[in-house]
Amino acid sequence: MDVYVGQSKRHWCLHQDLLCYHTPFFEDHIPEKGKQKNGKVELLEEDPRAFELLVKWLYQGRIDDVSDMPKDKKWDYADACQKLYILCDRVDMPQLKNIAIDQFRKGCFEAGLVPGPEEIKPIYDMTPPRSPIRKLISQIAARQIMDPESQSDAGTYRMCFEASADFAIDVVNAIRQGTGAKLFHDPTEDVGCVYHEHGVGHLCKVS
Repeated sequence: MDVYVGQSKRHWCLHQDLLCYHTPFFEDHIPEKGKQKNGKVELLEEDPRAFELLVKWLYQGRIDDVSDMPKDKKWDYADACQKLYILCDRVDMPQLKNIAIDQFRKGCFEAGLVPGPEEIKPIYDMTPPRSPIRKLISQIAARQIMDPESQSDAGTYRMCFEASADFAIDVVNAIRQGTGAKLFHDPTEDVGCVYHEHGVGHLCKVS
C-alpha cells in the first residue's frame, strides 16, 4: 500500500496485510478484488515524523524510549509522539496511542518543557471531546496558569480560548480540581469603592 504523509507527501510503500491487521482504517483504501494494484492512502494533515514512528512500531513492535535520549533531543521526540497520538486517534490504533501519550508525558517531564498555545490549538482541533490528551493538555495549561513561578497566565492561551470553548471549560475545570474546589472570597461582601472607577487615592463621592 502506498501511503503519502504531510504536505511534502512523503511516501511509504508498506505491506497491506500488516496495516489492515492492526487497524480497519486502511481496508477502505484497498482496490477491488482482482486488481493487481496497491492501495493508496493520503494523510496530508499528519506529521511524517509521527508516521515514521507508526511504521517502526508496525515492523519492530516498539518505538524508542525518550528516557534513552540526550536531553536536547527529548522535546522534539515528545512533540513527535504527541503527533503520533493524533495520528493513531485518526487511524484507530489505541494500543500505540497509549504508548504515544506515555512517551509524550515522559518527554515533557524529562525535557522540562510543556506545549504552548501553538501546539495546544491543533490538539483541540483534531481530537474529540473527552479525549485523554485533551484532559492532559488542559491540566498542563491550568498548572502553568496557577504556577507563581511561571511566566504564563491566562492571556498566554488567548488564541486557544478563542478557538475552543471546550478548552476554556476544560482549563477552568482543571483549575477547580487542582485547587481542591476551594471556595473563593465572596466579592459581594466587599465594602467601599473596590469596584468603582476613579483614581487610586481619590476621594470617593459615592456614599
